[in-house]
Amino acid sequence: MSALEQGRIRTSDNGLANTTAEKLRWLAPAAAAMAYPFLLDAFHLAVSPASGQISAARLVLAALCLFAATATPLLGLVCAWRLTKAAPSSFELRARRLAYVSIAAPPLFVLTGVGLGLLHISFSDELFWIASWLAACLYLLLGSEQEPAATSTAIAPSIARWRVVHGVAAAVILLYVAFHLTNHLLGLLGPEVHAGVMKLGRTVYRSPVIEPIFISLMLLQVAIGVRLAWRGSALPADAYRVFQIGSGVYLAAFIVTHLNSALVSARAVHHIDTNWAWASGAPTGLIHDAWSIRLVPHYVLGVFFVLAHLASGLRGVLLAHGVTITLANRIWAAGLVAGGMIAIAIMSGLCGVRI
Repeated sequence: MSALEQGRIRTSDNGLANTTAEKLRWLAPAAAAMAYPFLLDAFHLAVSPASGQISAARLVLAALCLFAATATPLLGLVCAWRLTKAAPSSFELRARRLAYVSIAAPPLFVLTGVGLGLLHISFSDELFWIASWLAACLYLLLGSEQEPAATSTAIAPSIARWRVVHGVAAAVILLYVAFHLTNHLLGLLGPEVHAGVMKLGRTVYRSPVIEPIFISLMLLQVAIGVRLAWRGSALPADAYRVFQIGSGVYLAAFIVTHLNSALVSARAVHHIDTNWAWASGAPTGLIHDAWSIRLVPHYVLGVFFVLAHLASGLRGVLLAHGVTITLANRIWAAGLVAGGMIAIAIMSGLCGVRI
């Protein structure tokens, strides 16, 4: 880690006790995650008036609710960074990791809804969601106050090897990601164009040989990523590293959720073709369906974070090969902007925009 990066790492606030007020302040990411489903409910109510006429006030309210729901992971990122200190207390370490988990609220909420349905549990997914986060809050508040063992900032050889494996696997997966995102961008031209390209691609990635290998590789990537995130969440880190860990946590939840929805629920259980109609929530659509609206933040942030995570990994590689930090940061920022634009374009196509 360079001296410049070390200078951007927050240091411990010596002598600061974890008072009750201090502890409650760090429940903010969990509170935002608990509010997430209700922001989506408010959006649905705003765009579904009984009269069928949507007023300007309703449109503004709907936009604000959807923006707030989509921005929920940002609070988790900010809190994770604020809690990233050189010598955290046991409480601060738990709070930091809970903040990282809150970043993945959109895919985890989708996983909750699909999972309860697969298990035939007739229980409100929103109540289950609230209960789960309340349990996490209790663990945060009532957990042990024992000081965590000092963690060396040096990278263990085993962790370094896992990083290499993670990077090599990402390079292979990138081939599929590039095709998949391009295919979804073509949805802006119409479902027929998307279907034609997808049919061609499925001859490769759904072949009896390739598909199980690819799925195994994705699950391995998740397992390695979780291990690296757990280790990294206990170490000092600058804002760039916090973002890389946070985006990785989101992607781990997104991959598991997407595989569960597409492979288990759609294909194995309900025998549904995971085509454009399935992805876009036809015939009602993603916007006007009370359940499917949760897929909008889930999808758009999934696209953004996969590209942003790749940009973060590229930044690390560039710095390791002697590229100036200014240039590396500019490339990273360009990657985030491009990721945001591609995510919005894909979601626009899924919501009915055509060019």
